[in-house]
Amino acid sequence: MDLIASLQCADQPGIVHAMTSAVLACGGNIIENQQFTDEPTNTFVMRTRFETSQGLDAAQKSLHEGLSKFSPDLHIRPTDEKPRALVLVTKESHCLRDLLYLLELGELPIEIPLIVSNHEELRTLVESHGFTFKHLPINASTKAEQEKALLALIEEHSIDFVVLARYMQVLSNEFCAALPGRIINIHHSFLPGFKGAKPYHQAHARGVKIIGATAHFVTSDLDEGPIIEQDIAHVSHTSTPDDLIALGRDIERRVLAKAVRLYAQDRIFIVGQRTVVFS
Repeated sequence: MDLIASLQCADQPGIVHAMTSAVLACGGNIIENQQFTDEPTNTFVMRTRFETSQGLDAAQKSLHEGLSKFSPDLHIRPTDEKPRALVLVTKESHCLRDLLYLLELGELPIEIPLIVSNHEELRTLVESHGFTFKHLPINASTKAEQEKALLALIEEHSIDFVVLARYMQVLSNEFCAALPGRIINIHHSFLPGFKGAKPYHQAHARGVKIIGATAHFVTSDLDEGPIIEQDIAHVSHTSTPDDLIALGRDIERRVLAKAVRLYAQDRIFIVGQRTVVFS
């Protein structure tokens, strides 16, 4: 059985030795190992992929016993187990289209049981790809009720994480708190610059020479969550806001898809306001 172990704890001597010994104790063989120590927070993170003939239960027992003295946050799962994502969209389709395309190619190791939107525009696209679409309209007076329905769907469908594929609604503090480190958003600017609405218009007004997109975890602070992935493109004084928007769509879809893939492969660790991302 091929497994991935993700570990995070305070940095201290002996962690790597304990991990390798625990893997050996369950008849395992390490295929891949990446580790990093964040000195400002004294946080150690490690991702270990290994094979064992003794199965998941034996591996969990061995690793938890062998590493318990370090009080780690330790997660072990089969490599071929695909996390289940709830995708939220509004009207724009480019990020969603790319996720569906990569899924059809077998290049995105996730399952999408459900796609939810606060508008009906993308129903035909979603259902034409064979996915379930649910319309949950929202306004100021129904926001709490709509988010309660979303949380019920997350529980009903055993959702592991949420992807905001250009979902143009600000999530409440309560919703964010219910899913810490489990909501990924794509923001159409190179954060921390140009937060909030119409970032391409903000960028044009400032005469920037590069634009970008940022995938980040969602927190109660708007566009302030830990950054996962970013990319840019060069522009010039001749670029209009519409030019920036068109160019930005390509960056947004690529950045979001990469962030989702990294999350699905257990390659992202949140350390304070930052992330450690193993390539």
